Amino acid sequence: MTDDGGSPAPLLAGRGLVKAHGRTPALRGASIALGAGEILAVTGPSGSGKSTLLHLLAGIVRPDEGSVTYAGQRLDRLPEQRLTELRRTDFGVVFQFGQLIPELTAVDNVGLPLLLAGASRAEARRRAGEWLERFGVRGQEELRPGELSGGQAQRVALARALVTGPEVVFADEPTGALDSLAGEQVMTALARTAREAGTAVLLITHDAQVAAYADREVRLSDGLVLPAEVAA
Repeated sequence: MTDDGGSPAPLLAGRGLVKAHGRTPALRGASIALGAGEILAVTGPSGSGKSTLLHLLAGIVRPDEGSVTYAGQRLDRLPEQRLTELRRTDFGVVFQFGQLIPELTAVDNVGLPLLLAGASRAEARRRAGEWLERFGVRGQEELRPGELSGGQAQRVALARALVTGPEVVFADEPTGALDSLAGEQVMTALARTAREAGTAVLLITHDAQVAAYADREVRLSDGLVLPAEVAA
């Protein structure tokens, strides 16, 4: 697939995105494109609309104006059932506080998307265990989120986001609740694993050290995406 200029079309793109929360504008015509296998950091001050942009691109909410295109289809026009399917198969999402299910063990948290996709419990636990090992938390499979350190819990959340083999992972301030060492471990694991799997990552962060893990960086200011220096 190529764009009109003959270059490969982006995997995911938002064009002219406008979104308001009540009377408060969050995005004022933001445009952004993410290539297949690319790690893209979106930076900007608090309140600049970074999380709103992620929610629009992930199909969690719909724009007031503008379009979101994923793999050649208009994401913003898809029915909710199809969006839910995409979030189970093609998209993975990681939030600042992980949002693990507290009653489930680490391995069952990671295996949950596989169960929802129809895998058996034994298969889900096997594959989840493999991903926990890749993220350096082997040995904590049967621990619940409250028994894990912050860094361990966030790596479990990353494993859950990647276990289905998504095309895109949306990471919203994934190190925001961690100390610098745990944050470095989480980002190293995310960048390495995403590149090994060929997964594109949209990384929302206010931290320049986190943005440095990306291939490219853009800055969000006053609801608009501005080009920034390459961060890699």
